[in-house]
Order: sequence, then structure tokens, then C-alpha cells
Amino acid sequence: MENREIKNILQEAKTIAVVGASQKPWRDSNSIMQFLIDMGYTVFPVNPAYTEVLGVPCYASVKDIPEPIDIVDIFRNSESVIPIVHDAIAARAKTIWMQLGVVNETAAKLAQDAGLSVIMDKCIAIEYRLHVQR
Repeated sequence: MENREIKNILQEAKTIAVVGASQKPWRDSNSIMQFLIDMGYTVFPVNPAYTEVLGVPCYASVKDIPEPIDIVDIFRNSESVIPIVHDAIAARAKTIWMQLGVVNETAAKLAQDAGLSVIMDKCIAIEYRLHVQR
């Protein structure tokens, strides 16, 4: 995906589901969720282990979120991505974002075939700083 497309996705998005959100402050999903909130996004943590993360109600899956989702930001291992993509498709999300180190070509093709944009193996906070926050 080209930098211009990444910039457009980040500028147009209003809502982001953070799958694998953690209450543990040393986890990347926690600090990046806080960064996204600070940048003005409405963020929905997704993790069946928690009822809230950073004071925000937490959902068991993307399809449980009661609002439309622009970006599904995935902090899970590569083997766990396909069910998350199925949930994102069911929720009519616009973009699948797999964080640094998360690569699943089958899941990417599944999402693309359903009309979703896919960004893989990139950190949403780094990309925001590179393309939006200048």
C-alpha cells in the first residue's frame, strides 16, 4: 500500500477497534491505544479478558461493537488473524491493520476480497507520525 493511501485511511478514520488491547501499561497495545485516543480517534478496545481498558468499555469481539468501525487494528499473533478478519467483515469495517510483526496473507486476501483495505506489518502510531502528524 502506498504512503498516500495510508495517509488517507488515517485522516478519514474516526473509529478504531484495537484487538488485543491490554490493561498492562508496558504492552504496545496499551500505549498505542492511548496514542490513538490522544490523536482524537474514538477507540474501542477488544479483548474478552477485560471489561475495560484505559477507562473505555472493552468488547469481546469486533462484531460486538455497537458503532461502525473504520480501522480494525490487530495486536495478535499472525495465526490468530483470520477469525478477527471474519468479525471485521461482519461488522462492515473499512480497513484491517496488522501491527508490526503481524503477517497473514490468507487473512489479507480474505479482507481484500470482501472490499476492505489491508495494511500489514506496520505500526499505526509510526505511520500516523510519518504521514499525518507533521
